[in-house]
Amino acid sequence: MTSTSAAAPSDSLQRLQAVLFDMDGTLVETEDLWGEAMYALAARRGGTLSAEARERTAGTSMLASMQIIYADLGLDPAAQDIDADARWIEDETAALMTSRGMPWRPGARDLLVAVRAAGLRSALVTTTPRRVATLVLDRIAAELGEDLFDVTVCGDEAGLRKPDPAPYLKAMADLGVDPGSSLVVEDSEVGTTAGLAAGVAVLGVPLVQRLQPQPGLTLRPSLQGLTVEDLDAMVASS
Repeated sequence: MTSTSAAAPSDSLQRLQAVLFDMDGTLVETEDLWGEAMYALAARRGGTLSAEARERTAGTSMLASMQIIYADLGLDPAAQDIDADARWIEDETAALMTSRGMPWRPGARDLLVAVRAAGLRSALVTTTPRRVATLVLDRIAAELGEDLFDVTVCGDEAGLRKPDPAPYLKAMADLGVDPGSSLVVEDSEVGTTAGLAAGVAVLGVPLVQRLQPQPGLTLRPSLQGLTVEDLDAMVASS
């Protein structure tokens, strides 16, 4: 997906050329909606999903999430219709997004606009399938008047999913940038692992999960107040 032309890159930046954003829990407040759908599915299966299991599902593929949910409920995965249950969660989450809205995470809107204004390349890289992610993409485009992403890679489009680096490697290839000039913005362990494995500096803004410090990962409580110069410094120091 290609958006309208961005401004020329800022001369004040040392290395940063592209910012690759996760979606759920990073840009928009939708993790709670995914969690609500998972809790509802557990109830339909006659159980109660633990908070610990829900935390482990953050940022994972639906297949991984279903395995976590079934194990937590004591259900035999072989006896379940995984595809049908995953589809139910996706449909329920999409319905909740439509009925309740998708508020921005603190600072996310301003940072996304600033990235575009600075002439940087941008990508959305999400584990969420295209049919659900489109709800968020359409909402962002309608609010901001344009699609601010040069590239979008959804969970059903890169072959392998996070924590594999494939989605971020695909996004960078499509953007025509290299890992040393890019920054990944993530909220989950799965996502930060994928970004670091792709050789990219990562900004972690944890929401559902705690993130542990490690080389290449910068931790912040939110995106609020961050500038493109701050992002550039993270890349330059990685």
